[in-house]
Amino acid sequence: MSAPPVPSCPKGHHLLAGKTAVVTASAGTGIGFATARRCAEEGATVMLSDRHAGRLAEHSEQLASLVGHPVPSIRCDVTREDEVQAMFEHAIAEMGHIDLLVNNAGRGLTAPIVDTTDEQWHTVLDVSLTATFRCMRAALRHMIRRGKGAIVNVSSVVSWRAEAGQAAYSAAKAGVLAMTRAAALEAAPYGIRINAVVPTLALHENVVKVSSDAYLRLMTSQQALGRASEPWEVANVIVFLASELASYMTGEAVAVSNQHP
Repeated sequence: MSAPPVPSCPKGHHLLAGKTAVVTASAGTGIGFATARRCAEEGATVMLSDRHAGRLAEHSEQLASLVGHPVPSIRCDVTREDEVQAMFEHAIAEMGHIDLLVNNAGRGLTAPIVDTTDEQWHTVLDVSLTATFRCMRAALRHMIRRGKGAIVNVSSVVSWRAEAGQAAYSAAKAGVLAMTRAAALEAAPYGIRINAVVPTLALHENVVKVSSDAYLRLMTSQQALGRASEPWEVANVIVFLASELASYMTGEAVAVSNQHP
């Protein structure tokens, strides 16, 4: 039986009208830019951030052409505290305040534990876990003063499901879930919600470049719908968690897949 066809991305319903959003690692073909685009389509003012300056400029122009006005952006390496601080200062200067942070930055590694170096381990955890902590810390200091806000952290299905060769990445993304739950309890008294999205395979250009055909076929065959997700399908769940439709949800991890505990 063939997989059902990919649906069309829904039109915006003003779910984030009047909101401001910062999306990390948002220049590219994956979940980050799809999230930035969907936030903008739902009425938010969005600031793009990425460590790749050329790609950032290209996608800022692309989003600006879609929304009809300039889109603020800033180059930021989320492994550097000074650049994270500069990113939030720039966001506040450009947009006045921050209603939503999407922590999308991540770094993968496919290697057996016995072949993983300390440097590789620390790099994956720094980008995928510690950077999420840095950005949450900066956002919370701002949001607590305002008494409102929402944060959505991007984890991965490997935080729940064992996969050989993914020890570093799965450890980092499982840490994101644990940190999300703890941070949600700390932030709740200030009217701030913190949730996580847990994607499975989202097929886009960068994934195709770094994955073998055999791996992509195997992963696709494991999906209940018989296909990989589209990046915008993950982005839609992020928009939901950021919106008032999820006003009573905090500390939750929502899977965009058929693989969960």
